[in-house]
Amino acid sequence: MSTAILTGQPVPGSPLEGDLRSLGFDVRIASDAAETETLLAAVPAGQRVAVVDARFVGHAHALRLGLTDPRFAASAVPGAVSAKPEARAGLTRALRTATGGNGGGSTTAVEALADHIAEAIEAEGQDVHRPDLGTLVATVPSDPQARNEARQAVAAVDEEAVRLRTAVKSRDGFFTTYCISPYSRHIARWCARRGLTPNQVTTASLLTALIAAGCAATGTRGGFVAAGLLLLFSFVLDCTDGQLARYSLQYSTLGAWLDATFDRAKEYAYYAGLALGAARGGDDVWALALGAMVLQTCRHVVDFSFNEANADSIAATANTSPTAALSDKLDSVGWTVWVRRMIVLPIGERWAMIAVLTAVTTPRITLTVLIIGCALAACYTTAGRVLRSLTRKATRTDRAAQALADLADNGPLASAFAALKPAGLSLPAPVIAFVGGAVIVCVAAFTSYGSPWVVVAAVIYVVTSGLALARPLKGPLDWLVPPFFRVAEYGTVLVLAVNADVNGALPAAFGLVAAVAYHHYDTVYRIKGGTGAPPHWLVRAIGGQEGRVLVVALAAALLHNTDFTVALTALAVAVALVVLVESIRFWVTAHKRGAPAVHDEGEPA
Repeated sequence: MSTAILTGQPVPGSPLEGDLRSLGFDVRIASDAAETETLLAAVPAGQRVAVVDARFVGHAHALRLGLTDPRFAASAVPGAVSAKPEARAGLTRALRTATGGNGGGSTTAVEALADHIAEAIEAEGQDVHRPDLGTLVATVPSDPQARNEARQAVAAVDEEAVRLRTAVKSRDGFFTTYCISPYSRHIARWCARRGLTPNQVTTASLLTALIAAGCAATGTRGGFVAAGLLLLFSFVLDCTDGQLARYSLQYSTLGAWLDATFDRAKEYAYYAGLALGAARGGDDVWALALGAMVLQTCRHVVDFSFNEANADSIAATANTSPTAALSDKLDSVGWTVWVRRMIVLPIGERWAMIAVLTAVTTPRITLTVLIIGCALAACYTTAGRVLRSLTRKATRTDRAAQALADLADNGPLASAFAALKPAGLSLPAPVIAFVGGAVIVCVAAFTSYGSPWVVVAAVIYVVTSGLALARPLKGPLDWLVPPFFRVAEYGTVLVLAVNADVNGALPAAFGLVAAVAYHHYDTVYRIKGGTGAPPHWLVRAIGGQEGRVLVVALAAALLHNTDFTVALTALAVAVALVVLVESIRFWVTAHKRGAPAVHDEGEPA
């Protein structure tokens, strides 16, 4: 339960108390500032508290946005301010500041008290979220005529239509915007009215996608058609969970993690289902399924690394490069915005393509077209980001450099070489990372299975991995280091499994890459949530990216191909168990202790 303190004399006929109770607030009334302080002190420390001007006129959803959003410690709209437990001390100090520190009880002191408190909190340097209300009304009229005009303004706006419209993500792909969101938002409202939570819808989406993967694994035409339809329905639910969260402001740390993690699990499980279905028809497409997963994961790493590298400098320094200028010019032409969003093959377009191709073609064609499409999209986005980075004048912060180092996922071996800090090494970090990765992947690809040269190349890769991180990653293109490492690690596993040329090697490699990719995604979501990278003991326990490459190379050189399959399987199970147990423990604990809710509004892929 949360508590709302109404300041001043209640206005006859005002629906304000009812609106606040409908939002889950226990309402208390304070006639003056002194009574406000008394009531505030009586509210249990673990509760959210709001101070609301009794003269407030506005929509209930405006109050919902300003007083109940769990993502922000403090938030406000005109006439109302709210603080979560972690911001309660700031609100208490602000109340004393707003009343001159003497708890004055005059009518003058209580008027506009909520607005004065919000200003005082900001004056202390604490952020106060002020939501964009758009056409929604939130005001404190000063006289009866102004109150009457405000009530008319409230009646003139269809609050429910605004709430439904804003439940849809502001930036999304063409397919999602025009083929899914027009009706999925109504499903979200249906879920909200029946008390369903976004986490329940997220879980239903996962189960639907897993059933779709099972249908694809049957290898029959009927199974493929059912798989395509179920995959589309899973995506509808995937859109619905976020829209439900925005519609009812049910954001949570656990929900954000489940939504992001399940998206990857659904897609990659479906790739495995296609490979199993193809195998039933006598076609082995595990290499394509693994290649599609590697490519899609590396695309995401490029996105994450670039965004983390520039997150701290974007607001401070505008990008005036020719590339940015051209991008802004294209965005001024409506149709080019949609074309550019479709070119990057976001999740909506990607899943629609996969679903249709599954239903009408074969798994081989589906995965081949997917790889080609993702490769073109990766070239387009990466080229644009490279051009922007080369002409950008912003300075990378220490936090951004540390985030890139965490995303690199170097283990104890590479860290030991990085600690040496060799003198005279002038090559940029991305060049070193690229050379090391190219050496291991090319040697693995162009030598026969069991060649000792793979181990030599892996040792070189360990050394270059350390050298790449010998200096802080503050260069303009240093955000490419984590993607180069991902390509090297995943690519090495893929190539060695292909060279083994034995049944089970590629499925085992698929499982290993999936387990490692989960760890890398988990690292990203922790950094995005402001909780930092996974603990060092976890990275050491699973070897770091260079350690895993060395282990896989040694297994390929020393073991028979059938034993190599067993080794990949054992490594996949070990990595999966360690990272899953630690990850689940971390996110559940973070959720219970009330960590800030992270909800990504800008990631369409």
